[in-house]
Amino acid sequence: MTQETEIGLGKSGRLSYSLDDVAIVPSRRTRDPGDVSTSWQVDAYEFDIPVIGAPMDSVMSPATVIELGRLGGLGVLDLEGLWTRYEDPEPLLEEIAQAPQAEATARMQELYKAPIRSDLITRRLHEIRDAGVTVAGSLTPQRTQEFYSTVLEAGVDLFVIRGTAVSAEHVSRSHEPLNLKKFIYELDVPVIVGGAATYQAALHLMRTGAAGVLVGIGGGAVSTMRTTIGMHAPMATAIADVAAARRDYMDESGGRYVHVIADGGTGVSGNFVKAFALGADAVMLSAPLARASEAPGHGELWGAEAHHAELPRGRRFHVGTVGDMREILFGPSHQADGTVNFVGALRRAMASTGYLDVKEFQRCGVVVTPYERL
Repeated sequence: MTQETEIGLGKSGRLSYSLDDVAIVPSRRTRDPGDVSTSWQVDAYEFDIPVIGAPMDSVMSPATVIELGRLGGLGVLDLEGLWTRYEDPEPLLEEIAQAPQAEATARMQELYKAPIRSDLITRRLHEIRDAGVTVAGSLTPQRTQEFYSTVLEAGVDLFVIRGTAVSAEHVSRSHEPLNLKKFIYELDVPVIVGGAATYQAALHLMRTGAAGVLVGIGGGAVSTMRTTIGMHAPMATAIADVAAARRDYMDESGGRYVHVIADGGTGVSGNFVKAFALGADAVMLSAPLARASEAPGHGELWGAEAHHAELPRGRRFHVGTVGDMREILFGPSHQADGTVNFVGALRRAMASTGYLDVKEFQRCGVVVTPYERL
């Protein structure tokens, strides 16, 4: 049963909740934090922690993808970013980070006009492969048909199709759209696709054969979608809805499990933890990892929405630097603001509520607490 609020005589809207609006509650049992497991597996690939580095130039470079992989997570490289447009993008990343706020968007639009180079896609993915970690790259639906063969030939392990709002049924009068179901069926690697934010959209994506669905539309720190195009899906409700689609799809498909990956709105460790309690299997982190001293954004965060040539729907956002990547994931923490020791926070929450692993923790009780804004 959903709660509808009457907006006016001709329109009602569903009441939805952000991660700030909910809190987890303990059960009758507690455990020792050392006894809980944060491991996660998608297809044949196992990870010690359920953390995915967001494919954003300010978050994931080949070096930080490798570092996150060595720490037990999964880094995803944006294959449409500066790393696949320029031989040496480091000076350009620093230039974006230091540009005055009023000039940053225009300068990014100029820099991202450079063409994507297939040879650089191959080179960057080989660099990650040579480091011995799982190789994952991301393309938007618009670029997937153009570059996916290059990505596969380079030896990717996991392929991510990430866009603003990805559907299994894109309709276009001007070009032949990507047939997602046919595309995934013909690939030999697991595909993670999104974003989606509703039960029905997620169910359709699951039916394409995707190994995982990214949940989130307009929920990140850099997004201005609510301001520019009026679109936003509060994350707590979105994750719970997509988790329900996963449950129903398991019944429909005879037991096939599709991973739910929260993507956005998890800038502090408390919201990271709550995403799992609402049904996520893993979380794609952007702002938290952008705060790492190794992050290529130099304390600034931006994504592809910020440099769109016609209608930017994002911004460059200052997040600062709070520690290296290991400290952000595993601590120790020297402040109580939720920006450091994300995995430690998850372990503590799981232990305090009595759950041994992430899948069990998805059953954790939650309450609606809209008065507790962070």
